[in-house]
Amino acid sequence: MIQLPSVGLSVAALLAAALVSLISTPVVRSLAFRMGAVDIPRDARRMHDHPIPRMGGLAIFFGFILSVLIFLPLTPELRGMLLGAVIIVILGIVDDIFALPALPKFFIQIGAALIAVLEGNCIDFLSNPNIFSNEPFWELGWLSVPITVLWIVGITNAVNLIDGLDGLACGVSTISSMTMLVIALIVAEPDVAILMAALAGACIGFLPYNLNPAKIFMGDTGATFLGYVLAVVSIQGLFKFYAVISFAVPFLMLGLPIFDTCFAILRRVSHGQSPMKPDRGHIHHRLIDMGFSQKQAVAVLYIISAILGLSAVVLTTIGVVRAMLFLLALCAAGAVAGKLFLDRAGASGDEISDHRSPPSHTTQIAGNDNFFGEEDCSDK
Repeated sequence: MIQLPSVGLSVAALLAAALVSLISTPVVRSLAFRMGAVDIPRDARRMHDHPIPRMGGLAIFFGFILSVLIFLPLTPELRGMLLGAVIIVILGIVDDIFALPALPKFFIQIGAALIAVLEGNCIDFLSNPNIFSNEPFWELGWLSVPITVLWIVGITNAVNLIDGLDGLACGVSTISSMTMLVIALIVAEPDVAILMAALAGACIGFLPYNLNPAKIFMGDTGATFLGYVLAVVSIQGLFKFYAVISFAVPFLMLGLPIFDTCFAILRRVSHGQSPMKPDRGHIHHRLIDMGFSQKQAVAVLYIISAILGLSAVVLTTIGVVRAMLFLLALCAAGAVAGKLFLDRAGASGDEISDHRSPPSHTTQIAGNDNFFGEEDCSDK
């Protein structure tokens, strides 16, 4: 049963975070120019034609942390998450200015994850995906720490990996946050609801400056921070359930970045490349190469994230079998709609190509597709 006081506090946290983020973004933008945190388009993965400041995630961080400190008591779990988040943000700021090597960033991310884990944000149990088994969940024991660290670091970099189009990572994180907010309200987890409301609000306040054409990028500062918070809060609010939803819901809620990350690793390894090597094979790049404008590509990925998020919400309310049938129906409808849209887009593209050749750089792309600390190829 949804509790009205929790809804009220969540709305207040969302509005407070959005206001702080909205107001502080222009200040952060000026600061980024002064500090040299600027994305200069000098490689094939960049399509914007002029320098754009990054480090905009600092405004998201300000909105989130001020809202959280106002509306939530400082428990050990929350303290560990916030301390780790501060480390991630500082690492992101330095990386946005100086382009740090991959390995040091990876180890610092592990350290930030360990801080959260040692303060109580740990996956102690995993639900058994075999619904016919007599064992409803698995007790992880000593494996809980490495599995939790792997989850946090993986999601941190998965969100960073999809930050390749204006507004994409921020919008997808907003959808994921709102998904977990709704689930937390349904299952009576008010603290998780407030955390996710604050994160969603901070993203919403930043989006007007980040949508195409972007005035500022969130950079590693924002993308890794969003991934880190989503990963840690999902442990607090979803992996605690001894039911099948604790296995499926986080993967549905974060389905788009998880899929893109796994696909990127498999693609690069199959080509004999390092998993950390940047390329132009991500989902958003493929959509752009298929002829979508940036706004269309982002809208498609928003819809996919919303479908997965809605499926996660349904899974918590109507049972496993019905939720799976619902997900299959949504996928089928999405496939049909996508086929019709692509056919229409292809026909329109043929008409355009008969009259003129499209310009080579018509789309401004954030170009922050870093995985486990991929080095940025642009000059800083």
